[in-house]
Amino acid sequence: MTANGGSTQSLLFTDWGLIPYDQSWRRQSELFDAVIAAKLAGKFYRNEVVFCEHPHVYTLGRSGKVNNMLLDEERLKAMHATLYHTDRGGDITYHGPGQQVCYPILNLEDFRLGLKEYIHLLEEAIIRVCAFYGITAGRLEKATGVWLDGDRPTARKICAMGVRSSRYVTMHGLALNVNTDLRYFRSINPCGFMDKGVTSLQKELGYELSMDEVKSKLKERLYALLAVRR
Repeated sequence: MTANGGSTQSLLFTDWGLIPYDQSWRRQSELFDAVIAAKLAGKFYRNEVVFCEHPHVYTLGRSGKVNNMLLDEERLKAMHATLYHTDRGGDITYHGPGQQVCYPILNLEDFRLGLKEYIHLLEEAIIRVCAFYGITAGRLEKATGVWLDGDRPTARKICAMGVRSSRYVTMHGLALNVNTDLRYFRSINPCGFMDKGVTSLQKELGYELSMDEVKSKLKERLYALLAVRR
């Protein structure tokens, strides 16, 4: 049961496949608004975790700086990429094929989570996925996301995060670099950092991974971390 009397079914996982960013943003927003409305009215809603990939796109968060995008509009078009100013937290990042994106639309009150705890939970899920593949990952103080060698000059980000919340309902989420073409990050200061690198599971392991397998491992870990909170 929710704090407002509405009940929810078990946590729902869905897959939108490869979807343009603007379409996913619109669909997320519709789900987000519907959960908030149902929550306030004490009506039925679902907590949903969406998986997807995007064609080449750069997104700039509310607190992002435009000068962290190093390309002009003409060069963006030449790279078959687009830029969106979004309503999530964080600075600029890149999404593209081979990157596992995850958008949880959750009422955090159903899981007894505050926003900071929620971000920590998302990071923990990614850390556990990396561990499955033998990669030691962790957090970096004052830098949301998941990092390798976070406290060293070789620090590099493997998963970016940016979330929006209202009335304890979330949207947006995380982007894990699996088989991502990391050359696209050269056109930005990723997440606003000019002195840190970006990596992927493929780069660290030296071989291409199954996106379905990584997705399955991430789903398992998210479910495990969220289920114990209910």
